[in-house]
Amino acid sequence: MSLFLQLVSVSEAVAEICRLAVRCGDDSVPLPEAFHRVLALDVQADVDIPGFTRSVVDGFAVHASDTTGSGDTIPSILNLSGRVEMGVSLKRHIKSGDCIYVPTGGILPEGADAVVMIEHAEQIGDEVLVKKPVAHGENVLFFNEDFSAGEVVCTKGRRLTSQDIGVLAAAGCTSVPVIRTPLIGIISTGNELVSVNHKPMPGQVRDVNSYVVAAFVQEQGCKPVQYGIIRDDRDALRSAISLAAGECDAVLISGGSSKDERDMVAAIIAERGTVLVHGIAIAPGKPTIIGKYNGKPVIGLPGHPASAFIVLIAIVSHMITAMTGETASTLRTIHATLGQNIPSSKGREDYVRVAVRDGIAMPLFGKSGLLNTLVRSTGVIRVPAESEGLETGTRVEVIVW
Repeated sequence: MSLFLQLVSVSEAVAEICRLAVRCGDDSVPLPEAFHRVLALDVQADVDIPGFTRSVVDGFAVHASDTTGSGDTIPSILNLSGRVEMGVSLKRHIKSGDCIYVPTGGILPEGADAVVMIEHAEQIGDEVLVKKPVAHGENVLFFNEDFSAGEVVCTKGRRLTSQDIGVLAAAGCTSVPVIRTPLIGIISTGNELVSVNHKPMPGQVRDVNSYVVAAFVQEQGCKPVQYGIIRDDRDALRSAISLAAGECDAVLISGGSSKDERDMVAAIIAERGTVLVHGIAIAPGKPTIIGKYNGKPVIGLPGHPASAFIVLIAIVSHMITAMTGETASTLRTIHATLGQNIPSSKGREDYVRVAVRDGIAMPLFGKSGLLNTLVRSTGVIRVPAESEGLETGTRVEVIVW
């Protein structure tokens, strides 16, 4: 095996991992369990929504033309000819010059085409003084104005939000077709690692990456499967990778990706698969490994948590999207103005941590092994490989943590 990294671009690395990733199969879950899952199929409305023309305010159903010119000083005077009860249709056609009280959500009487808000009217006996004109359709939701029966209400590949759950409920979708949740195996390697409940001795560090990686894949809609800390022992690491690849849809290994005498991850992957990438033109995160082991995608992440997190954003997020079929980006972004120059080396894609305050993004330059910039930063700015840096005042896109 080569002693040196053979760097590929970030786009090439993303293309490789997406080719390896296999879309997970379909599943079906009850509506209350569908939140944050990805739709496997389009969902259609089973009825017209709404199934009747209704008021969206408490007020008086009217002919809009009867309110033309209404004002506080010269109101339109209409005859109150009835009242609509919730869930009941008033079998009466409203005549010009008349009005009928209707509550929010109540069925609009036949002949009416607008509703005057109760705040803009005054009832005196059997008469209503309208003090503000309304236009045709104002304060009214017409029959099937929202969705028609058979119309798609949510498209496949959409990760369901709380709003989507409400729409699916209105469409009568009690059992939701979703993509099976990907299982992501997580392995941490290194003799220097100790568990978080141990106080590290000199030369030791707590296992941070397994928690960072697990939280990230959960946020992306996957289920993490932890395989613990594996020492720098080839047989133990081989057994852990083999077990994880057999049980999960993909495996993420932190540590053991640098090119030195302890680098076993790439060698073990090559035993039962292929190492497709060992080195990416990205900073931080250059020694990342992408391979296939027993037919499953395996990514070797850098040991430093900050570097590992950048690779999760730049590479792993694309793998997860390919596995779930999600159509929208899983990453959140905001725009800001750069408050300080960012130098960069051409040919390498740099990810620089920034803190955003009042629309200004200030770089937080620091070594890849530092953790403080992760919690003090808002997110990262991507500096393209073809760029030699970004100047103060540049409008930038910040990938938010």
